[in-house]
Amino acid sequence: MKNLKGISYLFVLSLFLINLLSSCAQPNVKAEAEAQSEAETETETETEKPLVVFVTGDHEYSSESTMPLLAAELEKNYGMRTIVLKSSPDHTSEENIPGLEALKEADLAVFFLRWRRLPEDQVKYIEDYLKTGKPVVGFRTSTHAFNYPKGHPLEKWNAFGELALNAPPGWGGEANHTHYGHESTTEVSVIPEAADNPVLTGVDKNFNAKSWLYTTLPDYPIDGSTLLLMGHSINPNKADAIDHPVAWTGTNSYGGKVFMTTLGHPGDFDEEPFQRLVINGIHWAVGKPVPKEWAGKIEMNVPYRGM
Repeated sequence: MKNLKGISYLFVLSLFLINLLSSCAQPNVKAEAEAQSEAETETETETEKPLVVFVTGDHEYSSESTMPLLAAELEKNYGMRTIVLKSSPDHTSEENIPGLEALKEADLAVFFLRWRRLPEDQVKYIEDYLKTGKPVVGFRTSTHAFNYPKGHPLEKWNAFGELALNAPPGWGGEANHTHYGHESTTEVSVIPEAADNPVLTGVDKNFNAKSWLYTTLPDYPIDGSTLLLMGHSINPNKADAIDHPVAWTGTNSYGGKVFMTTLGHPGDFDEEPFQRLVINGIHWAVGKPVPKEWAGKIEMNVPYRGM
Protein backbone atom coordinates (compact mmCIF):
# COMPACT_ATOMS: atom_id res chain seq x y z
CA MET A 1 0.00 0.00 0.00
CA LYS A 2 2.83 2.36 0.85
CA ASN A 3 4.44 1.58 -2.49
CA LEU A 4 1.18 2.37 -4.26
CA LYS A 5 0.92 5.72 -2.50
CA GLY A 6 4.52 6.46 -3.39
CA ILE A 7 3.89 5.67 -7.02
CA SER A 8 0.79 7.88 -7.03
CA TYR A 9 2.78 10.69 -5.48
CA LEU A 10 5.51 10.40 -8.09
CA PHE A 11 2.92 10.32 -10.89
CA VAL A 12 1.23 13.52 -9.65
CA LEU A 13 4.60 15.20 -9.20
CA SER A 14 5.61 14.23 -12.74
CA LEU A 15 2.40 15.70 -14.17
CA PHE A 16 3.01 18.90 -12.23
CA LEU A 17 6.57 19.20 -13.54
CA ILE A 18 5.51 18.47 -17.13
CA ASN A 19 2.79 21.15 -16.96
CA LEU A 20 5.23 23.60 -15.40
CA LEU A 21 7.84 23.02 -18.10
CA SER A 22 5.21 23.27 -20.82
CA SER A 23 3.90 26.59 -19.51
CA CYS A 24 7.44 27.96 -19.38
CA ALA A 25 8.24 26.81 -22.91
CA GLN A 26 5.09 28.20 -24.55
CA PRO A 27 6.00 31.89 -24.19
CA ASN A 28 9.41 31.12 -25.71
CA VAL A 29 7.79 29.34 -28.66
CA LYS A 30 5.36 32.22 -29.09
CA ALA A 31 8.18 34.76 -28.85
CA GLU A 32 10.21 32.86 -31.43
CA ALA A 33 7.22 32.70 -33.77
CA GLU A 34 6.60 36.42 -33.37
CA ALA A 35 10.28 37.22 -33.97
CA GLN A 36 10.30 35.06 -37.09
CA SER A 37 7.15 36.75 -38.37
CA GLU A 38 8.68 40.19 -37.77
CA ALA A 39 11.87 39.16 -39.56
CA GLU A 40 9.89 37.90 -42.55
CA THR A 41 7.88 41.12 -42.65
CA GLU A 42 11.05 43.19 -42.44
CA THR A 43 12.61 41.16 -45.28
CA GLU A 44 9.52 41.62 -47.42
CA THR A 45 9.56 45.36 -46.73
CA GLU A 46 13.24 45.61 -47.66
CA THR A 47 12.72 43.83 -50.97
CA GLU A 48 9.82 46.14 -51.76
CA LYS A 49 12.11 49.17 -51.53
CA PRO A 50 13.41 50.23 -54.95
CA LEU A 51 17.08 49.53 -55.59
CA VAL A 52 19.02 52.53 -56.92
CA VAL A 53 22.45 51.74 -58.39
CA PHE A 54 24.87 54.66 -58.76
CA VAL A 55 27.57 54.30 -61.43
CA THR A 56 30.34 56.84 -60.82
CA GLY A 57 33.66 57.71 -62.38
CA ASP A 58 34.87 61.20 -63.29
CA HIS A 59 38.16 63.05 -63.12
CA GLU A 60 36.87 66.39 -61.95
CA TYR A 61 33.64 66.65 -59.97
CA SER A 62 34.14 64.22 -57.05
CA SER A 63 31.15 62.07 -57.94
CA GLU A 64 32.72 59.22 -55.95
CA SER A 65 32.12 61.42 -52.86
CA THR A 66 28.85 63.23 -53.63
CA MET A 67 26.94 60.17 -54.83
CA PRO A 68 27.48 58.08 -51.67
CA LEU A 69 26.17 60.97 -49.56
CA LEU A 70 23.11 61.20 -51.79
CA ALA A 71 22.67 57.43 -51.60
CA ALA A 72 22.85 57.51 -47.80
CA GLU A 73 20.13 60.16 -47.72
CA LEU A 74 17.85 58.06 -49.93
CA GLU A 75 18.28 55.10 -47.58
CA LYS A 76 17.90 57.06 -44.35
CA ASN A 77 14.94 59.25 -45.18
CA TYR A 78 13.29 58.15 -48.42
CA GLY A 79 12.78 54.39 -48.28
CA MET A 80 15.22 53.22 -50.94
CA ARG A 81 18.05 50.71 -51.15
CA THR A 82 21.25 51.80 -52.85
CA ILE A 83 24.51 50.51 -54.26
CA VAL A 84 27.32 52.89 -55.25
CA LEU A 85 29.84 51.68 -57.83
CA LYS A 86 33.16 53.46 -58.33
CA SER A 87 36.02 53.40 -60.80
CA SER A 88 38.86 51.26 -59.54
CA PRO A 89 41.46 51.58 -58.19
CA ASP A 90 40.51 55.29 -58.08
CA HIS A 91 38.49 57.98 -59.87
CA THR A 92 41.15 58.45 -62.56
CA SER A 93 40.86 54.81 -63.65
CA GLU A 94 39.00 54.96 -66.94
CA GLU A 95 38.82 51.26 -67.75
CA ASN A 96 37.29 49.54 -64.74
CA ILE A 97 34.11 49.91 -62.68
CA PRO A 98 33.69 46.69 -60.67
CA GLY A 99 30.25 45.45 -59.68
CA LEU A 100 28.21 46.53 -62.70
CA GLU A 101 26.33 43.24 -62.53
CA ALA A 102 24.27 44.99 -59.81
CA LEU A 103 22.41 46.68 -62.66
CA LYS A 104 20.64 43.37 -63.31
CA GLU A 105 18.64 43.90 -60.11
CA ALA A 106 18.39 47.71 -60.25
CA ASP A 107 15.11 49.60 -60.39
CA LEU A 108 16.96 52.81 -61.27
CA ALA A 109 20.45 53.53 -62.60
CA VAL A 110 22.10 56.86 -61.79
CA PHE A 111 25.10 57.81 -63.92
CA PHE A 112 27.82 60.34 -63.13
CA LEU A 113 30.57 59.41 -65.59
CA ARG A 114 33.20 61.20 -67.62
CA TRP A 115 35.29 59.81 -70.49
CA ARG A 116 35.43 56.17 -69.47
CA ARG A 117 36.76 53.37 -71.70
CA LEU A 118 35.24 50.34 -70.02
CA PRO A 119 35.81 46.85 -71.41
CA GLU A 120 33.07 45.25 -73.47
CA ASP A 121 31.89 42.91 -70.72
CA GLN A 122 31.28 45.85 -68.36
CA VAL A 123 29.54 47.97 -71.01
CA LYS A 124 27.29 44.99 -71.68
CA TYR A 125 25.75 45.34 -68.20
CA ILE A 126 24.93 48.98 -68.96
CA GLU A 127 23.53 48.14 -72.38
CA ASP A 128 21.41 45.31 -71.01
CA TYR A 129 20.02 47.62 -68.34
CA LEU A 130 19.11 50.30 -70.88
CA LYS A 131 17.44 47.73 -73.12
CA THR A 132 15.03 46.82 -70.31
CA GLY A 133 13.51 50.30 -70.63
CA LYS A 134 14.09 50.95 -66.93
CA PRO A 135 14.63 54.58 -65.83
CA VAL A 136 17.90 56.50 -65.76
CA VAL A 137 19.17 59.62 -64.03
CA GLY A 138 22.20 61.49 -65.34
CA PHE A 139 24.50 64.19 -63.99
CA ARG A 140 26.64 66.72 -65.83
CA THR A 141 29.59 64.97 -67.53
CA SER A 142 27.46 61.91 -68.28
CA THR A 143 26.75 63.70 -71.58
CA HIS A 144 30.28 62.52 -72.45
CA ALA A 145 30.41 59.41 -70.31
CA PHE A 146 32.61 57.45 -72.73
CA ASN A 147 35.61 58.31 -74.89
CA TYR A 148 36.58 55.45 -77.19
CA PRO A 149 38.99 56.13 -80.06
CA LYS A 150 37.69 56.37 -83.61
CA GLY A 151 37.06 52.94 -85.07
CA HIS A 152 36.83 51.21 -81.68
CA PRO A 153 34.11 48.50 -81.52
CA LEU A 154 32.44 50.42 -78.67
CA GLU A 155 32.71 53.86 -80.32
CA LYS A 156 28.91 54.25 -80.48
CA TRP A 157 28.90 54.63 -76.70
CA ASN A 158 30.61 58.00 -77.06
CA ALA A 159 27.05 59.15 -77.83
CA PHE A 160 25.78 57.87 -74.45
CA GLY A 161 24.36 61.31 -73.67
CA GLU A 162 22.03 61.13 -76.64
CA LEU A 163 21.24 57.41 -76.38
CA ALA A 164 20.41 57.37 -72.68
CA LEU A 165 19.84 60.93 -71.47
CA ASN A 166 18.35 62.95 -74.39
CA ALA A 167 21.49 65.10 -74.16
CA PRO A 168 24.17 66.03 -76.69
CA PRO A 169 26.08 62.98 -78.01
CA GLY A 170 29.45 63.58 -76.38
CA TRP A 171 31.79 66.51 -76.04
CA GLY A 172 32.28 68.86 -78.99
CA GLY A 173 31.28 67.14 -82.23
CA GLU A 174 28.49 68.26 -84.52
CA ALA A 175 26.44 69.41 -81.52
CA ASN A 176 29.37 71.63 -80.39
CA HIS A 177 28.70 70.59 -76.81
CA THR A 178 30.89 72.84 -74.64
CA HIS A 179 30.69 75.31 -71.74
CA TYR A 180 31.22 78.98 -70.94
CA GLY A 181 34.46 78.79 -68.99
CA HIS A 182 35.64 77.68 -65.56
CA GLU A 183 35.55 81.23 -64.23
CA SER A 184 31.80 81.49 -64.82
CA THR A 185 28.82 80.35 -62.74
CA THR A 186 25.18 79.77 -63.60
CA GLU A 187 22.00 81.56 -62.59
CA VAL A 188 19.24 78.95 -62.62
CA SER A 189 15.53 79.68 -63.01
CA VAL A 190 12.37 77.59 -63.23
CA ILE A 191 10.89 77.57 -66.72
CA PRO A 192 7.41 79.11 -66.19
CA GLU A 193 5.58 76.41 -68.17
CA ALA A 194 7.09 73.77 -65.87
CA ALA A 195 6.31 75.50 -62.58
CA ASP A 196 3.73 72.87 -61.54
CA ASN A 197 5.87 69.89 -62.48
CA PRO A 198 6.23 67.58 -59.45
CA VAL A 199 10.00 67.34 -59.96
CA LEU A 200 10.17 71.04 -59.08
CA THR A 201 8.29 70.66 -55.79
CA GLY A 202 9.98 72.90 -53.21
CA VAL A 203 12.65 74.06 -55.69
CA ASP A 204 13.29 77.82 -55.55
CA LYS A 205 12.28 79.69 -58.70
CA ASN A 206 15.79 81.14 -58.86
CA PHE A 207 19.09 79.96 -57.42
CA ASN A 208 22.79 80.10 -58.20
CA ALA A 209 24.93 77.13 -59.20
CA LYS A 210 28.69 76.74 -59.12
CA SER A 211 28.61 74.80 -62.38
CA TRP A 212 29.68 76.68 -65.49
CA LEU A 213 26.86 76.46 -68.00
CA TYR A 214 26.91 73.59 -70.49
CA THR A 215 25.58 74.28 -73.98
CA THR A 216 22.83 72.06 -75.37
CA LEU A 217 20.73 74.12 -77.80
CA PRO A 218 19.61 74.23 -80.54
CA ASP A 219 19.29 70.47 -81.08
CA TYR A 220 19.19 69.17 -77.50
CA PRO A 221 17.55 68.13 -75.28
CA ILE A 222 15.93 65.77 -77.79
CA ASP A 223 12.47 66.78 -79.04
CA GLY A 224 9.77 65.58 -76.68
CA SER A 225 11.78 66.25 -73.54
CA THR A 226 10.17 68.36 -70.82
CA LEU A 227 12.40 71.30 -69.93
CA LEU A 228 12.41 72.16 -66.22
CA LEU A 229 15.19 74.65 -65.49
CA MET A 230 17.02 77.25 -67.60
CA GLY A 231 20.58 78.35 -67.01
CA HIS A 232 22.04 81.82 -67.60
CA SER A 233 25.83 82.13 -67.61
CA ILE A 234 27.38 84.68 -65.25
CA ASN A 235 30.77 85.98 -66.46
CA PRO A 236 30.90 83.76 -69.60
CA ASN A 237 34.04 83.47 -71.68
CA LYS A 238 32.10 84.02 -74.91
CA ALA A 239 30.43 87.25 -76.00
CA ASP A 240 27.64 85.35 -77.76
CA ALA A 241 26.63 83.25 -74.74
CA ILE A 242 22.95 82.27 -74.64
CA ASP A 243 20.76 80.55 -72.07
CA HIS A 244 20.51 76.75 -72.09
CA PRO A 245 18.35 74.18 -70.28
CA VAL A 246 20.06 72.62 -67.26
CA ALA A 247 17.42 70.06 -66.23
CA TRP A 248 14.80 68.05 -68.09
CA THR A 249 12.80 64.82 -68.13
CA GLY A 250 11.78 62.63 -71.01
CA THR A 251 11.88 59.19 -72.58
CA ASN A 252 15.16 57.92 -74.02
CA SER A 253 15.86 55.89 -77.15
CA TYR A 254 15.34 52.66 -75.19
CA GLY A 255 11.92 53.69 -73.90
CA GLY A 256 13.10 54.44 -70.37
CA LYS A 257 12.23 57.47 -68.26
CA VAL A 258 15.00 60.07 -68.02
CA PHE A 259 15.81 62.76 -65.50
CA MET A 260 18.93 64.66 -66.54
CA THR A 261 20.74 67.71 -65.22
CA THR A 262 23.89 69.31 -66.60
CA LEU A 263 24.60 70.66 -63.12
CA GLY A 264 26.73 68.62 -60.75
CA HIS A 265 29.66 70.67 -59.44
CA PRO A 266 30.13 69.57 -55.80
CA GLY A 267 29.25 73.15 -54.80
CA ASP A 268 25.83 72.66 -56.40
CA PHE A 269 25.16 69.84 -53.97
CA ASP A 270 25.51 72.28 -51.07
CA GLU A 271 22.51 74.23 -52.37
CA GLU A 272 19.16 73.13 -50.95
CA PRO A 273 17.18 73.89 -54.17
CA PHE A 274 19.50 71.59 -56.11
CA GLN A 275 19.25 68.89 -53.44
CA ARG A 276 15.46 69.03 -53.63
CA LEU A 277 15.57 68.87 -57.42
CA VAL A 278 17.72 65.75 -57.31
CA ILE A 279 15.71 63.96 -54.61
CA ASN A 280 12.51 64.78 -56.51
CA GLY A 281 13.96 63.67 -59.84
CA ILE A 282 15.06 60.32 -58.45
CA HIS A 283 11.62 59.71 -56.95
CA TRP A 284 9.94 60.63 -60.24
CA ALA A 285 12.27 58.39 -62.24
CA VAL A 286 11.83 55.33 -60.03
CA GLY A 287 8.04 55.77 -59.99
CA LYS A 288 7.60 56.89 -56.39
CA PRO A 289 5.57 59.99 -55.46
CA VAL A 290 7.69 63.08 -54.93
CA PRO A 291 8.05 63.51 -51.13
CA LYS A 292 5.45 65.78 -49.57
CA GLU A 293 7.74 66.33 -46.60
CA TRP A 294 11.34 67.47 -47.10
CA ALA A 295 13.66 65.65 -44.69
CA GLY A 296 15.94 68.67 -44.52
CA LYS A 297 19.16 69.89 -46.05
CA ILE A 298 21.86 67.30 -46.65
CA GLU A 299 25.32 68.09 -45.33
CA MET A 300 27.64 67.49 -48.27
CA ASN A 301 30.71 69.81 -48.18
CA VAL A 302 32.63 67.95 -50.88
CA PRO A 303 35.53 69.89 -52.40
CA TYR A 304 35.87 70.47 -56.13
CA ARG A 305 38.82 68.46 -57.35
CA GLY A 306 39.59 70.45 -60.51
CA MET A 307 40.92 69.31 -63.84
